[in-house]
Amino acid sequence: MALTYDRKICYNKLENTQGEKNMVYVTGDTHGEWERFQEKAIRRIKKGDTLIICGDFGFIWDGSRKEKQILKKMEALPFLIAFIDGCHENFDLLESYPVEEWNGGKIHRITKNIIHLMRGQVFQIENKKFFTFGGGHSQDYEYRTTQTWWKQERPTHQEVETAVANLQKHGNKIDYVITHEPPGSLKDCLGVDVAQRLEIHAFFADMVRACYYRKWFFGKCHIDKYIPVKFFAVFAQVLPVTVRDTDL
Repeated sequence: MALTYDRKICYNKLENTQGEKNMVYVTGDTHGEWERFQEKAIRRIKKGDTLIICGDFGFIWDGSRKEKQILKKMEALPFLIAFIDGCHENFDLLESYPVEEWNGGKIHRITKNIIHLMRGQVFQIENKKFFTFGGGHSQDYEYRTTQTWWKQERPTHQEVETAVANLQKHGNKIDYVITHEPPGSLKDCLGVDVAQRLEIHAFFADMVRACYYRKWFFGKCHIDKYIPVKFFAVFAQVLPVTVRDTDL
């Protein structure tokens, strides 16, 4: 599961600019790399804060003793780790964890401070509304085996319908969007996986037109890039959700 990445971190963006007691941060794929959690930017996250990971968490992969030991270390961290699923997850193992209602939406509870934010949900976190939708398309799925690729990575029509219904409950108004895949137009703009289109890309295009949101964060592209006016591709950076384009 280990992948290389640019270790450029926004160390100087961790001051509390949200005007809230606790902060919410967003970062990209961690791919089961404990080293990410030893980086200065993450170690500076404080007790009571929340770190959201935009897919490919990677620590629910093989259920090995080593993996369980790492999860124990993560459980000792003072902040909440909330991740959406990506394209490199063991979905059979992930779906074995209990489902709970949490802050207005459904989660898989991994440990007391590690949760999986399920698809198409709206959560209230630090008085802000977060819409979450994980999953997507693996560019390398043809080269992966039945032990390393799961069909559940691809969102279903029912999950899209759930998302539409939950957004409508909130008047199509949320504060932040957290996804693994970007909208299809951004895939074209960034030149990433441009040939592949799923139902969620059409759904995301509808969201861009029909929903109000402050910012949209996604992790699939393995880059750190601001795309005006509201989109943030995240990978190695750790950003407060209140990040401004002038901060980057």
